[in-house]
Parts: sequence; structure tokens; C-alpha cells
Amino acid sequence: MRRRTSLLFVTPALLVFGVFVLYPMVTAFSYAFYSWEGTRQVGFAGITNFEALVTREPFRTDLPRALSHNLVFFAGTMLLQNTVGLGIAVLLHTRERTRRMLQTLYAMPYLVSPIVIGYLWTLLLSPAFGPVNTLLDAVGLESWARPWLGDPDTALWVVVLVSVWQWIGFPVLLYGAALGGIPEELGEAARVDGASHWQAFRKVTLPLLVPAIGTVSVLTFIFAMEAFALPYAFGGSTGSPARSTDFVSLLFYRTAFDSGATDSIGTSSALATVLFLVIFGGAMLATSVLRRHERRMRA
Repeated sequence: MRRRTSLLFVTPALLVFGVFVLYPMVTAFSYAFYSWEGTRQVGFAGITNFEALVTREPFRTDLPRALSHNLVFFAGTMLLQNTVGLGIAVLLHTRERTRRMLQTLYAMPYLVSPIVIGYLWTLLLSPAFGPVNTLLDAVGLESWARPWLGDPDTALWVVVLVSVWQWIGFPVLLYGAALGGIPEELGEAARVDGASHWQAFRKVTLPLLVPAIGTVSVLTFIFAMEAFALPYAFGGSTGSPARSTDFVSLLFYRTAFDSGATDSIGTSSALATVLFLVIFGGAMLATSVLRRHERRMRA
């Protein structure tokens, strides 16, 4: 009886998931194996659409470059979010009175849509009237002022830093909760044995935070590989300037909606399938490594 009641409550969520998530995924996967003329399905194409991604322009050039940008974006955001977020969480953990208020302030940016955040920072970094370059000029650092989003050498790093600024509240909250679950007696016992605060943190606290660090890393990987709104707000669908902010999601958008090719449905579906396999494979690999590490810690 309890199982039937549980299934009754879960069924609406399963239906919504099946209709709006599972069905589109399976449909897109099937589309990748057919040839198309506009919106008309011509016939079975096998892996022809997948071969086009590595043999036909612009995919042969744009896909490796866009994927490398996704990986750089992931590495930068993971490194900064894990280190800075953990540092902030540790500092806030010792502030009983203001901890909740500061955690809320750090979390507020990620409540705003990334597309809004992107357009806001586009105005702030404008070389013509943006306050960032104006402030640099005012404090005597005019040599640092530059067109941040117009320079291919800095544009991608701007996307990384703005993303970290927006999402830093998530690891702060997660690490704060994990720190709250660690008994204080463990750190006190280490200090009684002569360990410094840093040694107690590195040898006792940090290993116990591995599950939280793994969760943040996996979710950051998924977000980085499917990022669209923020790079689109900064560089448009072409990843300007000079494709330096081009991501796989932007390449998919151009293929599906901007290319005008008659076979765009097949190639864009193949691209979406490849992106899904990369995300799924990377997330499963990271999860297995983290679980193995956790089992080793328990042993």
C-alpha cells in the first residue's frame, strides 16, 4: 500500500520528466541518424552526420576550438570556485552572527539570469563609458584599461571570471553546510596533539570535505560544458571576438538555427548527441573516482 501511494505521488514528476526531458533527448538522438531536407526526413543516414562533424567545415575547425574553450572555462571556474568558495566558507564558518546574512549576499547573483548578468557586465566593461576602465584611469592604471570583451586574449577569461562571480555563492553554501556537519572535536583533538590550525585543516577537515568538493566539481563540469547564456550575452552566437568565446552550445545554435543548411537538423542533432556523451561520460568518470576515494577513506 505504501509503495502504491509513493508511486502515485511520484508519477506526475515522472510524466513531466518523460515528456519534457526524456522524449526530446531520445528524439534528438534518433534525428542524428537520418538525413534531412529542411524539416523533411529523407532516409536513414547511419553515422554520416557524425562523420560530418570531423570531416566537413566549419565543424572540423570550430568544434575542436569550441570544445577547448569549454574545457578552459571548466578548469578556470572549477579552480576558482573550489579555492575561493572554500576559503570564504571557512571564514564565514567562524562568524556566527553575520554568517547567514553574508551567505545570502554571496548567493544573490546566481538568482539572476545569466543573460542579464552578461549584458550588465558588457556595460560595465565597455571601453567607451564602462566604469571599470574609468576607475582604472582614475587611480593611475590607465595602461590596464582595454577593450576587455573586444580583445581575443582577454574575452574568454572575462567569461570565466564573471561566471565565478555569479556562481560563487553555490560552493559557499555547500561547503558551509559540509563544514557544519564536521564535529569540532576532531579539529580540537588534532590541535591538542600539536597540530597547527593549517595542519588540522589539511589533515582532518579537508579530507572530510571531499564529497562536497566532488559535488561542486561535477556540477561545475556539467554547467561548463553546456554553458550558453553567458557566452552568448558577451560574444553573440558567433563567439566574438574572432571566435575566442565560442562554445559548443553556440556552435549547436548556429548549426540548428543560423546556418540555413538543408541538413541542419541532422548535423545539429549529432552535435547535441556528442555533447551529451561528453557530459555524461565526464560526470560518470568523475563520480566513480570520487566514490573510490570515499571508500578508501572509510577503509
